[in-house]
Amino acid sequence: MRKIKICGLFRDCDIDYVNEARPDLIGFVFAESRRQVSPEWAEAMRPKLSSEITPVGVFVNESLEKVTKLLNDGIIDMAQLHGNEDETYIQALKALTNKPIIKAVRVLTLEDIESAQDTVADFLLLDNGAGGTGESFDWSLVRKRQVQEKGTEKEQKPKSNPKQIQNQTQKPFFLAGGLKVGNLEQAIAATDPYAVDLSSGVETEGKKDRDKILEIVRRMRNG
Repeated sequence: MRKIKICGLFRDCDIDYVNEARPDLIGFVFAESRRQVSPEWAEAMRPKLSSEITPVGVFVNESLEKVTKLLNDGIIDMAQLHGNEDETYIQALKALTNKPIIKAVRVLTLEDIESAQDTVADFLLLDNGAGGTGESFDWSLVRKRQVQEKGTEKEQKPKSNPKQIQNQTQKPFFLAGGLKVGNLEQAIAATDPYAVDLSSGVETEGKKDRDKILEIVRRMRNG
């Protein structure tokens, strides 16, 4: 079953909403944003968050020390990187924390997806920008890559090394950017993501909307 992530919680009541809806993951944005939260607030909210929900920290070019502390202190369980963090940074973070890492990719061309496949991050997050723009990218680019991969696998000889085939498999990704009730089914059909990531799509006037969160999770679970 595909995972559901509700990102950008910044009010105490947002925790109540997700505890009721039970998405798989939620996001605390520590980068500069209208949804930005402090480490102190996140630390206070963590015990109130259902143990069934994985908290993810969202960062943009943050120091290794800060991200490492939040992960190792158990305030978040995963890090989502939206800046210019390179492979050296990601490798260091994995070595210091041994926690899953999501690397965000701004998708403008097929090459953007292709070039991200070799990252040591555990997941990609495909978006149209730095995050929180509320706009989608061209989903057909994901499908083009999947079609290319299937074609490559068919060309493999039956006795080929299984590891070679595995290495051609697309890295699991979160689909983000402009997702909402009205286009979620279409987005999933077009891209077949590991998870969907929603923020503005479950908000009303810039604040998380309980009914929208419940509806999205219900549709995903029953779809």
